[in-house]
Amino acid sequence: MKVTLDHEGCIGCGLCVSVCPAVFRLAADGRAEVSDPPVSGEEQEKCRAAAQNCPVSVIAAEG
Repeated sequence: MKVTLDHEGCIGCGLCVSVCPAVFRLAADGRAEVSDPPVSGEEQEKCRAAAQNCPVSVIAAEG
């Protein structure tokens, strides 16, 4: 699975980090970033949940 995130569009709510901390983290500017692509195993479902629930729809989880 490949996970991408539009850093500029992120509002820094932290939902993705709380749902899947193995893949997402907050950068120094308070916005989220993908910390460890690509994603495999049990983290895939968590990434899909983060993408589906992102309030500004800046996360894409493909594959």
